[in-house]
Amino acid sequence: MSQSPQPLNGTLSKTDTMKAIRIHAYGGVENLQYDEVLRPEPQAGEVLVQVYAAGINPIDWKIREGYLKQAFNYALPVIVGTDLAGIVAEVGEGVTTLQPGQAVYGVADMTRSGSYAEYAVGYAEATAPKPEMLDFIHAASVPIAAMTAWQALFDGANLQTGQTVLIHGAAGGVGSYAIQFAKWKGATVIATASAVNADYVKGLGADQVIDYAAQPFEQQVKPVDVVLDLVGGDTQVRSWQILRSGGVLASTLGVPQTGIPAGIRAVPVFVNPRNPAQLQHIAQLIDQGQVKVTVEQVFPLAEAARAQTESQP
Repeated sequence: MSQSPQPLNGTLSKTDTMKAIRIHAYGGVENLQYDEVLRPEPQAGEVLVQVYAAGINPIDWKIREGYLKQAFNYALPVIVGTDLAGIVAEVGEGVTTLQPGQAVYGVADMTRSGSYAEYAVGYAEATAPKPEMLDFIHAASVPIAAMTAWQALFDGANLQTGQTVLIHGAAGGVGSYAIQFAKWKGATVIATASAVNADYVKGLGADQVIDYAAQPFEQQVKPVDVVLDLVGGDTQVRSWQILRSGGVLASTLGVPQTGIPAGIRAVPVFVNPRNPAQLQHIAQLIDQGQVKVTVEQVFPLAEAARAQTESQP
């Protein structure tokens, strides 16, 4: 979602208000309310960002629905949204890596103030200089999806040059970055996707694209070193058999506690946004032309419900 914010003039006041999208209760998109609230103030280690654009992620509607209440114990009402891009308005005590007026991208802290707002607060460790080659709208689509792919492949699976990775759900946000990161690393990439997305996935660098609806993927590939599972369910179960001994399955959908074949490692993936070095490295790859960023649709802040409806299957 994008905005056309006015440039900052003068000093921010503790009584200044802003527009924001909040949920007062968990449930459907009708629970997203366009409210006027007090502008937050950054605390120690935080930055206040004037939001020019906010990304739409599956985690956003899952939080709204209440699926993640056990993981995130938010005190309602809460401003929703995670990804953002904008201009640093203020920095909290102890923040030396970012300065007011700097163009940044990163992840808002929903316990304080999410990204679906005119201003948002985030940890300085979850914020980095915006890729120079991207506008704010494209930059806002990057952080969560790209960092999830990065951490799954390199922190979780330890993907190495010369290895082969099979990526399920490769046409999605995380999958599209995973293809490009794996190719940058020097790995061979096999991707599963629908037939309609085959050309898109191939264009991102996949060496082989498998139409998951045409024939079982396990009948079309030789054993691989890494499986990145972004689908779960039966797809994950069938993936164990095509991993080499010593191979790794990393999944954003969780992994079982039992039944994992001997010699195979299973890694659950849950993104840690507080890693400025990764955000900076990703921005560098984007600026070097190594990674493409795609945005499908753009909505104004007031139409957050429509944006989440488009994002939700």
